[in-house]
Amino acid sequence: MFINCKLVILILMLTLDGQVLTGNIIGGHESVPHSRPYMVLLERHMMNSKIRHCGGFLLNEDFVMTAAHCDASSYNVLLGVHNVRKSSETQNIPVVQTFPRKDYDATDFKNDIMLLKLSSKANFNKNVKPIALAGQDDGSLPKSCLISGWGRSDRNNNYMSLVLMEANVTLIDSRQCAKENSYCTEGETGPGEGDSGGPLVCEDGKAYGVVSSSKPNQNGLQTYSYSKIPDYRSWIDSIMEPNGKFC
Repeated sequence: MFINCKLVILILMLTLDGQVLTGNIIGGHESVPHSRPYMVLLERHMMNSKIRHCGGFLLNEDFVMTAAHCDASSYNVLLGVHNVRKSSETQNIPVVQTFPRKDYDATDFKNDIMLLKLSSKANFNKNVKPIALAGQDDGSLPKSCLISGWGRSDRNNNYMSLVLMEANVTLIDSRQCAKENSYCTEGETGPGEGDSGGPLVCEDGKAYGVVSSSKPNQNGLQTYSYSKIPDYRSWIDSIMEPNGKFC
């Protein structure tokens, strides 16, 4: 469904509340408006009546993918957003059912992936389109990838970006990451607070990972972790095929 008024609640809640799991696109730049039509701004309604946000991405007219740690009492999926203050054609759809991985570990964020089923079908248009998922892993790493989201764009403030930001990242070859069913990147540029659940999109235009968590490494840099979609394709298909045609 469409809403023809400003997302008042969203704008009022643009401050983040210090959650360190979900990230910020630092070192990035503003996306070309609506060039990432699969992007979802996920509004999370918490038990304490607060509203927090994560990223996500549209898989088909019925399903969105995000991170399992983006848990909440209820959700609204916002589609077609670029600038959160310009929302006349944004689609605001509640989530009717959640499918987090049952083996998700909140301690180390292993298996940090979740599917959300929408209460009504997304309306595809030039600003709202699904993204394809990477297939089964052939053992090779994509060479160039991109992340995007509305998380903090400056380490020195505590506010979400009003516009969709993006940055290029390069995957590192890590046995530990592979063991944890993850892709990893490292450095100053990467996701963090406010961007969890967003996609890692690589050179073929498919989603390869889900933004999960970050931690400092022995080199003094941040290592960013993304749940590795190819490792979860059987699980994803088993949920989506009975509930709605897979995209």
